[in-house]
Amino acid sequence: MVNFDAHAENYSESLAQGLAVSGEDSSYYIRGRIAWVKRCLDRIGVRPTSCLDYGCGCGDSAAELLRTLGLEAVTGVDVSIEEIKVAQRKHAGLSASFWELNKFCPRGEFDLAYCNGVFHHIAPTDRRRSLQYVNKSLRAGGYFAFWENNPWNPGTRYIMSRIPFDENAITLSPPDAARLLRTAGFTIVHSTFQFVFPRVLKAFRPLEPVLAGLPVGAQYQILCIKE
Repeated sequence: MVNFDAHAENYSESLAQGLAVSGEDSSYYIRGRIAWVKRCLDRIGVRPTSCLDYGCGCGDSAAELLRTLGLEAVTGVDVSIEEIKVAQRKHAGLSASFWELNKFCPRGEFDLAYCNGVFHHIAPTDRRRSLQYVNKSLRAGGYFAFWENNPWNPGTRYIMSRIPFDENAITLSPPDAARLLRTAGFTIVHSTFQFVFPRVLKAFRPLEPVLAGLPVGAQYQILCIKE
């Protein structure tokens, strides 16, 4: 799969290259995802204080996770040594720490785990093991907000075709992701879809919560729980 060490310094530029056709930058999607996580957790009365950001990359979700969810701390892990170095440099001073994946030992200490667009970069044969790592990181009753790109959305496929590090990505459909999550010991709470309308159609974005149950958004979230 992708060697993200080679993309660490120009990761943001490469991502922007793909997202440009939507009219938005990565910060719009970071804010939207985490706001949706908060909305979903608020509905079930969950108030996490700690979060594992699995596949954190350059750490750009950490500040939003802390601010929007009111967390005390975020721990980011990633396989890329160079991206972890970037995250440590960019986000020094936050209540966040960033670790190489193989140097952080999960001990069931987190209330919440979050990942975005990680598993289409993991070889299918390794995905269950990765999910088991997340499972071991959560306390009993902890939640996992699993985000992936929706391969049923043609706009998503087009954007991914424009991003260099997505060249060899193997996408997961929502049913395939749900099956994997169950085999790794998670119980599905619900699956929802977000990011239906590009910027040119932003007047329609207030409708997106109503459309969340339809498989039309550019990304999907599977919210699940470790029993």
